[in-house]
Amino acid sequence: MDHPEIIQTITDAIITKPQIRALFLGGSYGTGMADAYSDIDFVIVTPEGATDDIAAIWQDAIAQTGEIVLWWDRKPVPVLINAITDDWTRTDVMILKPDQMGAQSQANLRPLFDHDGIHDRLKERPAPTKPDLKKAKYQFEEFIRILGLLHLVVGRKEYINGVLGVFHLRNLLVDLLIQETDAPHRGGQLHLNRLITDEQKALLVALPPPVADRDQLIAAHLAYAKAYLPRARKRAAKLGIAWPDRFETATWAKLHADLGTTRPYDPVQ
Repeated sequence: MDHPEIIQTITDAIITKPQIRALFLGGSYGTGMADAYSDIDFVIVTPEGATDDIAAIWQDAIAQTGEIVLWWDRKPVPVLINAITDDWTRTDVMILKPDQMGAQSQANLRPLFDHDGIHDRLKERPAPTKPDLKKAKYQFEEFIRILGLLHLVVGRKEYINGVLGVFHLRNLLVDLLIQETDAPHRGGQLHLNRLITDEQKALLVALPPPVADRDQLIAAHLAYAKAYLPRARKRAAKLGIAWPDRFETATWAKLHADLGTTRPYDPVQ
């Protein structure tokens, strides 16, 4: 089955169930940004909430589209069920009560059926999101903390663990780049191409790969520090967050004392 057939099959399977009052497409299908690789996100509205009965109805509907080879039933989020069928079609369903629909908006949902006119009562668009200052401060400090652990990696010759450290630095850099663009409809983890600019992509591509080797790990950590920290400082200033200067200074001092490295950027510029 292709995705339109799957969506129709699931809709037909549950539209007559009196306990299910509405079914919507969410995610990239809800916003009209789906492609051939998108999963299919659904939202069920039922007065009962995420009960075993509703889960069983949903499982039967998914089984009509193919053999279920992965079924995560309300884990880890109590209202979410994830499924993959044998052709690797991925479906997620969020099961909500009518009074839990306040966070939803018309712009992010496409009705498949709506017996009670729930969609019409939703706000047209989601409220603008404000930067999470607490999270941003944590991420700035976390980057410096992981960078500082380089002295331990080299001292213990834990080069395999050092590779993991580079991945952590990369994830923090990617998240910072996405914050810079403030792109709407961010989608899932595999939509980075539409979230960052060509300049940002070139920056990421040019960074050295993580290799379990002393000198290459040091070089990778310094390259990520050079890419991340100046941008993070600008982001902090924009958000009105005090930069952890003392922590960063102490970290560079420790790395210089143990590894002979120097800060790869000028914090004044």
